[in-house]
Amino acid sequence: MAKSKLHLGTMDWFKMVGTLMCEHASLARLPDEMNVSLVERYVDGAELADGLFQGIRFDLIAGKPWFRAGVLAGERGDVTIDVTMAASRKLNALHSADPNYLVAMDCLRAAGQMRVDGELSRIGEWLKAVHDAIVDRTIQP
Repeated sequence: MAKSKLHLGTMDWFKMVGTLMCEHASLARLPDEMNVSLVERYVDGAELADGLFQGIRFDLIAGKPWFRAGVLAGERGDVTIDVTMAASRKLNALHSADPNYLVAMDCLRAAGQMRVDGELSRIGEWLKAVHDAIVDRTIQP
């Protein structure tokens, strides 16, 4: 059965992203002592609901995944990714095997449209596999 596609940046889209991240993290059999948080926020994002803005908070607490769709203003994690909506659109249209994906990431970082604070590798290699699943579930403009 085909998975439904969602519009990037909506509350439902962030819930889909968080669910995929939790599924992939659960399959990765992470160590029980793993505690790390990731916040990805859209620096030009709109308010979604109840004081939460476009973005996602993902935590691994004792190796178990948890997420919240939407982020608080100024919220940070052990790893914080600040990205513009335009940059997210560009990246979520490219699969990770596409040579343009890494080029786009480098260009977006150089242009200040994407910034990563913290060591993304702390989350784990499983995170890379989530990207393509997200691309496959995102409606492209």
